[in-house]
Amino acid sequence: MGKHNTHLVWDWNGTLLDDVTAVIGATNAAFAEIGLEPITLERYRELYCVPVPLFYERLMGRLPSDEEWAVMDEIFHRHYSEQRIGCGLTEGVEELLREWGLAGHSQSLLSMYGHEELVPVVRGYGIESHFIRIDGRTGPSGGGKALHMERHLMALGGAAAPEHTVVIGDAVDDAVAAAHVGARAVLYTGGSHSRASLETVGVPVVDTLEEAVEAATWLVA
Repeated sequence: MGKHNTHLVWDWNGTLLDDVTAVIGATNAAFAEIGLEPITLERYRELYCVPVPLFYERLMGRLPSDEEWAVMDEIFHRHYSEQRIGCGLTEGVEELLREWGLAGHSQSLLSMYGHEELVPVVRGYGIESHFIRIDGRTGPSGGGKALHMERHLMALGGAAAPEHTVVIGDAVDDAVAAAHVGARAVLYTGGSHSRASLETVGVPVVDTLEEAVEAATWLVA
């Protein structure tokens, strides 16, 4: 099959939404609550991983207790919600989504951001209509994306055959989730990971979303 069948699964935070400053601010607010030093963007990108408690372990030298995790998670989401309001879409997103759809391709959105929050947020940025499906997280936060991706593609049915699907995200976990369902992935350097950490996965790594879409078209051509 040719590239006319390509379906894109977009990540939200750090990919379509340029929210890394809000993530760092909310992370540092959570760290301050348990006495950790603030983290820079560079160090965040160097160390970030999922499940998120393992990221905290890299910083603390131990896994947070259940009580610490609950406190940090609550504080992070509260501060993130406040700071996210000032964040915009990544440069060129509206045009890329529109052009992909006008070319006859399909696309969907899959995020680990809570579903009840995600849908109205996406709607507020005016891009909801570009996606044939939007799925956010419905269970506890902090976990990986693989099973979430599996359920997403099952829900899409024939609209997104894994072999014709490309996941575009900013995290190693996006590539792991894509591999789990037999899809391809392209990783974007503008979000949660450094280029060096993204390149360890063995999938295309790009610096712009325009490059990501270009890579997607030849990955399944």
